[in-house]
Amino acid sequence: MKILVVEDEQKTGDYLRQGLLEAGFVVDLARDGLDGLHLAKSGDYALAILDVMLPKLNGWQVLAGMREAACETPVLFLTARDQVEDRVKGLELGADDYLVKPFAFSELLARVRTVLRRGNRTLELEQIRVADLELDLLKRRVTRAGKRIDLTAKEFALLELLLRRRGEVLPRSLIASQIWDMNFDSDSNVIEVAVRRLRAKVDDDFQRKLIRTVRGMGYVFDENDE
Repeated sequence: MKILVVEDEQKTGDYLRQGLLEAGFVVDLARDGLDGLHLAKSGDYALAILDVMLPKLNGWQVLAGMREAACETPVLFLTARDQVEDRVKGLELGADDYLVKPFAFSELLARVRTVLRRGNRTLELEQIRVADLELDLLKRRVTRAGKRIDLTAKEFALLELLLRRRGEVLPRSLIASQIWDMNFDSDSNVIEVAVRRLRAKVDDDFQRKLIRTVRGMGYVFDENDE
């Protein structure tokens, strides 16, 4: 599930991105309102988290621009402003929730999940089923042929990425940026090790293999027997 964070405070933005990544989300981070609006209109996000006081365009302007462009992505405002008028303004513009800084990340995560459950478009995203493999996105649970598979947060995020883009060969650079939020280093074997561990849990005990390596290109989740 993909989330857009628009936050100009570097520490706060990095903190949010890391926390959401560890919770299993795919995260894009914009540092100003103009970039945030561009991403919001061009990306397929389940949720946008907007600060109000942003350079170039403030959070209200970003939200207004999204709605003018018929972008119905749910929005959670995150800001130091705690005046009732500010909260009312955000909600009147079409925001789905409003959280005042400072905040506990656990509260933010609870609000994020509540907003995601609200929208009709997320109902179909609560579970992903491919072949005999099932991901329950709300319970963070994986089963294959009815057998429970225990995954780490990173393994769950990697499997979700492969499933959402099944049939597509994902290069190591894309996996590195989406799951580990890092530039791909050709000397690093982080991706190979992660995929190997995921395969050991998802494929090794089953005759039908779902995760394939495409030599020199990357990895693909392929539900078709060859």
